[in-house]
Amino acid sequence: PESLLLEPEVLHVLAPPFVSRPQNDSEVLRLRGKMQRSFLRRKREQSPSSSIKVTPYSYATSVKGVNECLYFFLPDGLQVTNEQRDERFHFLVFTDVFGNKTHGVVMQWYRPILDGTSFLHNGAVSSKYSTLFSVFSVCAISKYPYFTALKDCLSCLLVQLRTCRFSDMEERVKDFAAKLTLVPVPPPGQLHMMFTLRPLTIVLPSSEDKDQPAIDLDLHLPFLCFRPQQLLQVISCLLQEQRVVLFSSDWARLTLTAESLLLFLQPLSWQQPYVPILARGMLDFLMAPTAFLMGCHLSHFEEVAAETNDLILINIDNGSVSTSCSDTIDLPHVPPAAADCFTQRSQSLKIHFDLAQCHHMSCTNINEQRAQRRAWQQNLNHDIQRITLELIVNIFRDVSSHLNYEHRVFNTEEFLKSREPAEQLFYKKVLDTYIFHSFLKDRLNRKIDNYARMEHSTRSEMQKTPPKPVKVFKLPDFPASLSFHSVQSYYSELIQQLSKAIFSIQNENSAMLARFYYLRGFINTLCSRRLEALSDFQNLYKTDTTIFPTHLATWLVDSLHQDERQQADKRPELKRLITKKPYVQPDNHVKKFKLPRKHLHQDEFVQCVQECGIVKDIATIHRLFDALTDGKSNQVDPGLFRDFYTFWKESEDEAQHVNLPTEVIDHLNNSECVYKLSSCVKTSHGVGKIAMTQKRLFLLTEGQPGYLEITKFRDIQDVKIASAPFLLVRIPSLRIQTSGRTEVFEANLKTETELWNLIVKEMWTGRKMADQHKDPQYMTQALTNVLLMDAVMGCLQTQRSIIAASKLAYFDKIKHEVPMMVPKTTSEFLKHKINPSLDLAEPQTVHVLLYTPGDEMNPKLWVALTGGKVVVFDAASWSILQDSIQVGEAQLNCMLGLVQEQVWIGSQDSVIYIIDNHSMCCNKQLTEHRHEVTSLTVDTRDQHNSQHVYSCSSDGTILQWDSASLKVKRHLHLSCDHLSSIQIHDGTLWCCEYRLTSRLLSNFLFMFHFYLHNYFCLHSLELIHENPSHKNTVLHQPSTRGQLWAGSADSGELCLWHINNHRHPFKKISLPGSSGVTCMICVKDQIWVGCRGWSGVGGHSDGQRRSQVLVVDPESHTVSKELQAHSDSIQTLCSAEDRYVLSGSARLDGKIAIWKVE
Repeated sequence: PESLLLEPEVLHVLAPPFVSRPQNDSEVLRLRGKMQRSFLRRKREQSPSSSIKVTPYSYATSVKGVNECLYFFLPDGLQVTNEQRDERFHFLVFTDVFGNKTHGVVMQWYRPILDGTSFLHNGAVSSKYSTLFSVFSVCAISKYPYFTALKDCLSCLLVQLRTCRFSDMEERVKDFAAKLTLVPVPPPGQLHMMFTLRPLTIVLPSSEDKDQPAIDLDLHLPFLCFRPQQLLQVISCLLQEQRVVLFSSDWARLTLTAESLLLFLQPLSWQQPYVPILARGMLDFLMAPTAFLMGCHLSHFEEVAAETNDLILINIDNGSVSTSCSDTIDLPHVPPAAADCFTQRSQSLKIHFDLAQCHHMSCTNINEQRAQRRAWQQNLNHDIQRITLELIVNIFRDVSSHLNYEHRVFNTEEFLKSREPAEQLFYKKVLDTYIFHSFLKDRLNRKIDNYARMEHSTRSEMQKTPPKPVKVFKLPDFPASLSFHSVQSYYSELIQQLSKAIFSIQNENSAMLARFYYLRGFINTLCSRRLEALSDFQNLYKTDTTIFPTHLATWLVDSLHQDERQQADKRPELKRLITKKPYVQPDNHVKKFKLPRKHLHQDEFVQCVQECGIVKDIATIHRLFDALTDGKSNQVDPGLFRDFYTFWKESEDEAQHVNLPTEVIDHLNNSECVYKLSSCVKTSHGVGKIAMTQKRLFLLTEGQPGYLEITKFRDIQDVKIASAPFLLVRIPSLRIQTSGRTEVFEANLKTETELWNLIVKEMWTGRKMADQHKDPQYMTQALTNVLLMDAVMGCLQTQRSIIAASKLAYFDKIKHEVPMMVPKTTSEFLKHKINPSLDLAEPQTVHVLLYTPGDEMNPKLWVALTGGKVVVFDAASWSILQDSIQVGEAQLNCMLGLVQEQVWIGSQDSVIYIIDNHSMCCNKQLTEHRHEVTSLTVDTRDQHNSQHVYSCSSDGTILQWDSASLKVKRHLHLSCDHLSSIQIHDGTLWCCEYRLTSRLLSNFLFMFHFYLHNYFCLHSLELIHENPSHKNTVLHQPSTRGQLWAGSADSGELCLWHINNHRHPFKKISLPGSSGVTCMICVKDQIWVGCRGWSGVGGHSDGQRRSQVLVVDPESHTVSKELQAHSDSIQTLCSAEDRYVLSGSARLDGKIAIWKVE
């Protein structure tokens, strides 16, 4: 026969570590000693009666496990042939019960096992046996999916195995494996590892992100096997978690195709059983009742199709997709818009290397040729990932609009309603899958990954971003001997090379610098240099915290010896690492919204309303609760809530499907929508339906539909209920008086009159408040109130329903409590108001504001809210760019923008966080302070790449930083109770403490000496208070007048000193209506002062908080303007290029006012 199938057997199992530390100077032990002997040799050396004694680390147990995997290593069985066959490779993926993957590359080659034999028979020479060849297999296994790299490594090994004797095979393989264990895996990013394994130079690519695998395979293989339409079918089947089987006559194609398909789904992660290769005797796996992705040899296609039901059969070799029941697939397709975009993009891919290289010269060096191919493949993989990611984004783009982050709820029903009817079946199937559930966890955790970035940056047309440049780091040549000392010398040489690389790019590329620090820390760990490793990992805080190895650093700290811990305690930069913090388990639960089945108390009602996406604002929900309970009960009936929810959603749906004639649409703005229509009524303008948009009322005339404008809300003068005669009775009507018109509009709304009266008054008042306060949110809130009124009326339908609805007429009610008219000066200088807490349940305190000018992009406004939350606005349109950048959990005290496109933020947790201005991601931290960071300032005289930044903490520590290298250049400690702020003026650093003000020279060595021997303080009774809050004292120094201005949070006055005469303040300025100063800046030679105060009559407080911005003239020392726009104390001021001043207030108001500067 041409081939025989025999029972395979494991010859060797080799696993690290291969080198161990010697027990003494004269002996170097091999790792595990005899545990790495041939399993066959071990069996021979034991007597039949002796028992096998193994340690917990013995590889006998490993052999048992490997024996169970022999079908994967030799899927065609152990073949013995009478001819030499070519070597073959295939690829494996093993998944444990926790979802952790192990990857393998298998090489098979043939060796002669029996030479032809001649012998004498009856005096004649006879040849009975021909030469036989047996297949041998080597499998390299790794936690990382380095399919191409391991294939290259095994190809280099094959060169040796072809010529070596059988008895030397184990030693050659062991030497090969030991060398591979010396290769570190590159950290996520753009740094790849390169090493030489003769005759090839091999590259290990890094993963793009810590949550993504490295891509070391050709992603275009599925595009060579399938047309885009078939690929979309396969992706649709995987998204719907079908039972999918891949078929091919080549074992290698199965795993490579399966891995590529799963990569196309990212960031969705396959959660079901995954076995890309099923060998002989394993076909019963296909009978599993659950969803799965498996692969079989093409020879089993007919058998599988005949014996199974409801399988998706994918023939890789001919590019067909069918089911085990028919040649077509009866499953919902990917939504057409996303599918068409994918098809169009796929057709533009350049997937043929020979076509791309036909105009280049032929390479005369194999490694150069491989490098060219590798670069081409990396670019192609990037393009394919971009196209498939866009497909996923287009499919799930609107998911985030139906998430409630506070309660971790996804409103499935409303999401499905927002889909086109033809797409709903597809989404129904996908939304019930484990793969989508895992995706929801990441979205609710606000994970910033490639999906989130693309969804944010692309709304209609995708912008092509070029791949980031890659740097390749070449490892030293492997040592000739793999003894302990040789390996340690290899590691030492590697550390030297990494140190040189770190020095060469110290101030150039912080992201690449982080990768070198990571690698050096890892190698130091292998060499048991624990403190050096921790120091390298500590440097990741300054370069890129996203790759910080938390578990490895924790293990290093736990393994420190007593003397090492004592040394670490003496190194301040390591204290934060060795101080253990309790691990907080992230909340990963996902809840799908369901209508309540029990009575709801107020807190439960608030949560339920927020979960269903009706409204987030807690104050509004409390008013809704009062309306639905009507003061008679402290609970809402589940049936009533269901009726309210149904009416709300039906009204919302009707508003979206109002069919207006073209001539009516032409009269409306692009953003206008009809939110409510009355029944057909008689009006003074004729018969028709009254339509309400967010801007106006108009009459939709009956008969031939037409448009007659009734009024714009801002033009209304009066609204009242009247009665109109009809036969012998009078019918309730609504009268609306509009400015500029003599006639009064009247509509016989009958039973709808009272509701429309509430609606029009609320919209009118909201419009007036929005115009007066220049805050569009008033109008948005008024519209929400109106829609809630309508829903309450619709679900109650009782005689008291109008009374219940009136409880939601918030603006119409408070217009009698809050003055509608804004003072003339305020109205003149107030440009706009914005709300950074727009997407939150309650207003948050605006702690710090920072404006950064734009160059290639629009300017930005950075807003620090409570709990370490940062919101970013586009300062050109005042729209939100990024609604949630989390920098720690503590309060943020100060912010500073630098020329390197960095934003520095000082926090109460003693950390300075650094955000990249372009990516708006926080991936750097400065941890040298030990107490809360209270102030940041920069020497504006230096506008080069490297600026000197100064930071201070409450304990009196002042640090000078080099902003490029992020290294501390100088260190100073002031003896004070609470250092609250620092500023630089004319080469002098001014420090503000809640009891004193001191001046220090900019030269730190001389300054420290000067301070110790010649310091001076400004003692002022108005500035000395018992409360040590860092907000108690405000420092400002105008640069042109040689004056120091200071104010206290506990008194409504400013104190002025001459810089050269600091004994006593030469001037005190009383601030009208102020109970304290909270912040102060200088803009265009004007002093803008943020104050807080209490409004009242006759000096008595009425309990309503008020605050104002005062503009002080530094020449006359008088208040030139009093500006009022906040209902809580002003917390911060900042200037936008001296054109605008922005003020942020505390949580009762929580808004930002934008003021024009004269």
